[in-house]
Amino acid sequence: MVTDGAATKAARVLIAADKFKGSLTAVQVAERVTAGLRRIAPGVPVGTLPVADGGDGTVAAAVAAGFERREVRVTGPLGDEVTAAYALRDGTAVIEMAEASGLQHLPEGVFAPLTATTHGSGELLRAALDAGARSIVFGVGGSATTDGGAGMLTALGARFLDADGRPVGPGGGGLRDLATVDFSGLDPRLAATDLVLASDVDNPLTGPKGAPAVYGPQKGASPEDVAVLDAVLVRYTEVLTAAVGPRAARLASSPGAGAAGGIGYGALVGLGASFRPGIEVMLDVLGFAAALAGATLVITGEGSLDEQTLHGKAPAGVAAAARARNIEVIAVCGRLALPPEALGRAGIRRAYALTQLEPDPAVCMAEAGPLLERLAEDIARDFLS
Repeated sequence: MVTDGAATKAARVLIAADKFKGSLTAVQVAERVTAGLRRIAPGVPVGTLPVADGGDGTVAAAVAAGFERREVRVTGPLGDEVTAAYALRDGTAVIEMAEASGLQHLPEGVFAPLTATTHGSGELLRAALDAGARSIVFGVGGSATTDGGAGMLTALGARFLDADGRPVGPGGGGLRDLATVDFSGLDPRLAATDLVLASDVDNPLTGPKGAPAVYGPQKGASPEDVAVLDAVLVRYTEVLTAAVGPRAARLASSPGAGAAGGIGYGALVGLGASFRPGIEVMLDVLGFAAALAGATLVITGEGSLDEQTLHGKAPAGVAAAARARNIEVIAVCGRLALPPEALGRAGIRRAYALTQLEPDPAVCMAEAGPLLERLAEDIARDFLS
């Protein structure tokens, strides 16, 4: 094991970091850290495996690991057409719902908390099925939507109808008129597909910790909107329970049901998905165990190391997997908001933050690449020389 100040000829570094949101992609983080390490320790082998936890950046991480990037035109959250990407390799697809239904597709300052739809996410799933995928990792996060996945299920053949038998409108607001649901037209290929819901969110669908209350305000929902959305998703659960039985009621309070505006619930009930923490799934899909073989030091990280990191984010998952093999882990970040003891409990020996070099957060964002290279030089001096 490499330790501070002790050189080890057999040292081998694996960089397995997530993106620095708003500054660097996970691939760019790996490139910058590699450049800094090699300036100080040019002889040390460095491997890279950009990672993600199911949220934005998940498809990019899969592509960096050797998956093929596929692009399709789908319905965006506002109903207009957008380009969305997914990744495919050997019958396994990695899909990021935010590619189709994410906040990234909204104009700056524009929100649609009651009408934004997940229809495009269903179209993205259908495109993967058309391409031959029989195993799908469905990463959810960064959504602009709170429709319980009704739009997604509609795109896959379900029908959500009002009391007169007409389709309800888009978004969570449209569910106010919901009377019945018909799953008989769901794409039959789904029954033979292994679909894993990958998320770091364990919120239930409704209630004080549910999707509308916790995440609705981030999507522009007013307190009145939150109350409406919570009520319609309670009704949504009742209608789905009438259609498929008590399993639907139980799943509303299960981990992941509240992910991405309730699309997690729609996937669990309508698509038969199983839920797993996003980083666990992605480490399996990306081949982390093989990449870890022979490593003596792992460098992980993300934009902000804080309390959320400890609850299923990529650095915590990487650290847990490396610690299980008794491999030392250090982290890089833009901002560090965890004390050393919390890092230690997570299996992270030490963290290096851009703010140690530049206290102005705006400058850190703008100059993240060069600053990260300087941090990597410090890591090489501390651990590899």
